[in-house]
Amino acid sequence: MKSSFFHTAAQARTVLRRVGRHAGLVFAALAMLWSCTLWAAEQCTAHSGAQRLALVELYTSEGCSSCPPADQWLGEIGNTRGNTGGTDQQAHFIPLALHVDYWDSLGWHDRFAQHQFTERQQSLSERAGSHIVYTPEVAVGGFELRDWNSAAAFKSSVAKINAQPSGADIQLSLAPDSAGPTTADLDAHFTLPAGAGAQGAQAYVAVFENNLTSQVKAGENMGATLHHQFVVRQWLGPVPITDGRARITQKIALAPDANAHSDRPTGVVAFVQNSQGDILQALALPECH
Repeated sequence: MKSSFFHTAAQARTVLRRVGRHAGLVFAALAMLWSCTLWAAEQCTAHSGAQRLALVELYTSEGCSSCPPADQWLGEIGNTRGNTGGTDQQAHFIPLALHVDYWDSLGWHDRFAQHQFTERQQSLSERAGSHIVYTPEVAVGGFELRDWNSAAAFKSSVAKINAQPSGADIQLSLAPDSAGPTTADLDAHFTLPAGAGAQGAQAYVAVFENNLTSQVKAGENMGATLHHQFVVRQWLGPVPITDGRARITQKIALAPDANAHSDRPTGVVAFVQNSQGDILQALALPECH
């Protein structure tokens, strides 16, 4: 006798009628399960190489009338020669825009400004033997580059850093959070080889956002529409590197400035800096898609 899932035709018709009434729910549940499986499977990873990448920091403000040209410069150099923030193999530097807050009392409040960026710029100035901060200011590899707007000077500064061996090994991963596409789980591992000039070394992670626009209604840039790239929105660190290792894990927001984040790609930058100010290595990773 042949085996059968249904013992009678009547039983088969009854089951099919029941499935038919709930088919929409069944397929919806299967679709949701499939979607969640795909979402959980997406994960971006990056690993630093043997070449040291140059971290380029622009200290800027929406309240500063001389800053928009520098903002434009950073966006242009960051997107030339495939240099999408250090994620391309041909990238030699990683750009970041850090908005300081000391302009906020002069007519316009910069919504991207953070006081910790002012403090970081002050430390940069003190290492150079100065107590003056100004915008726009550019640092390459942890040190001020006054003639940043000279293509030759900038290229030379980056090349000197690229010629040095990596002073740290960095691994980055971004795993989208199951709660939705606006958050992700960050995991950054930092390892320093022996004798890497790592005295007092600290680890950092910056989350940046691109394609940001502001309509300035007061201050030196009143009436202007400002466009920004590589704007640091979240800053994690410093985390001390102990016994040659450090780790930063955090749930991060992937477009904190907008609900429609698809046209505002977010990325993550990790770097190691020693007590003398040298950036031993930097690494960038875009958000998962």
